[in-house]
Amino acid sequence: MAARAEVVARHTGRAVRNERPLSGALAEVTLDDGRVVVVKRSDAPGAARAEAAGLRWLAAAGSVRVPAVHGHEEGWLVIDRVPRGRPGPEAAVRFGRDLAALHAAGAPAFGAPPPDGPVDAFIGLAPMRNEPAADWPHWYAEQRVLPYLRRAVDQGSVRAGEAVVVERVCERLPELSGPAEPPARLHGDLWSGNVLWAADGQVWLIDPAAHGGHRETDLAMLRLFGCPHLEQVLEGYQEQAPLTGGWVERVGVHQLFPLLVHAVLFGRGYAEQALAVARTALAG
Repeated sequence: MAARAEVVARHTGRAVRNERPLSGALAEVTLDDGRVVVVKRSDAPGAARAEAAGLRWLAAAGSVRVPAVHGHEEGWLVIDRVPRGRPGPEAAVRFGRDLAALHAAGAPAFGAPPPDGPVDAFIGLAPMRNEPAADWPHWYAEQRVLPYLRRAVDQGSVRAGEAVVVERVCERLPELSGPAEPPARLHGDLWSGNVLWAADGQVWLIDPAAHGGHRETDLAMLRLFGCPHLEQVLEGYQEQAPLTGGWVERVGVHQLFPLLVHAVLFGRGYAEQALAVARTALAG
């Protein structure tokens, strides 16, 4: 595609030798010097800027590995390709330690966007607003859970009479969220598809929805959608930055947001999961 080759040339300074589509939005492009980059196309305004800013912010922590950003413009992002490898327990422990160091790099506030990142960002294909706040429970309820609960009710994924259970969790978040934590530097969309086990024996992260948040949120996402060698990841994390007591019981609280996002995008099955974790949180 001529437009893609032109974008790559602008941001790498190299001519394109070959292109290999991976999906409707992604392609691998081989440059004339043999290097391979990934080009991502997005029609959502600001999406390329948000992802580029997130990758750079995560890279600035000097811990978890992320692909280098060659450049972006409206609708296009050009990053390095990460050659794939196989999951392994040693890489998992290292990843846990690196993830803890990433979180410890911190953020100016809960909900803070990355430097140069837009307030109106995305988690996957879904809108995600980054509006800074000082208090995690209030911010999480007002900026994450309740907006998607309302959307899920409006489209019928959550029935109106069911919404009250999630609303009660939001009301009780100050007591359900455990001891106060400083804002962590989050990947923000840490499901297994965004965790790359690379050929270099390291774990690399892609497709961030980066923002300042609670560190347990990233860990809850890893557990929600599964991650190879998760116990070893948690072992490495705990070695570097032990989690506060009761964190396992709080996993469902942190899963409410991604489950409601999925309820809006994919329907009733995820809504039922969100309601189940909300009931469990209230019962505990």
